[in-house]
Amino acid sequence: MTSYENLRHDSEILALIKAANDVLGAIGFTEHGMAHCVKTGTDAERILATLGYPERECELVKIAGLIHDIGNTVNRTNHAHNGALLAFSLLKERNFPIDEVIAITTAIGHHDEKTAAPVTPIAAALILADKSDVRATRVRNKNDIYTDIHDRVNYAVTESKLTIIKERRLIILELEIDTYICPVMEYFEIFLERMVLCKKSAAFLGCDFELIINDTRLL
Repeated sequence: MTSYENLRHDSEILALIKAANDVLGAIGFTEHGMAHCVKTGTDAERILATLGYPERECELVKIAGLIHDIGNTVNRTNHAHNGALLAFSLLKERNFPIDEVIAITTAIGHHDEKTAAPVTPIAAALILADKSDVRATRVRNKNDIYTDIHDRVNYAVTESKLTIIKERRLIILELEIDTYICPVMEYFEIFLERMVLCKKSAAFLGCDFELIINDTRLL
């Protein structure tokens, strides 16, 4: 059975992740490389594991997180759909069972907020982990924070914590934002759609979703 660790060190997959990150860097997007992919997969796995999902399903969502952004090698537009198609071929070539190929590609194809939907537990966990990865270290050029709202919001986040409380069926994203860099309203200006999607994804998993910024519950 092919594992996450096999793929984590697979030269073709590493090349795709790097190329996708380079493309986004060239057009001015935040970091989407190994740091983001590994964190997304690890957080998505933690969500399902904490909620009691089977071990293999938890590993599949970790794999989905690792490769969810490879479609950016083709184009930022429709990157989720392109990524799903690329992942389908990669996973088939590595002898994944067809049901696992489908589970991973379905999640990847539904993770971008423009076309996203929590259609399976794996898709829901992937959405929650991906959209919760807001942090200063994703900003490539500090000078861009003055002109780019996405960079400014990410750079203003001094602490980020995603908590899953199984007993209360609750998923909480807690952020500390330096309001001298970015007012809280700017976070909502660009991330409200993502947070609503997180709320829908948590509901699919039978949970509530809360957003807490600077110790104030906002969603």
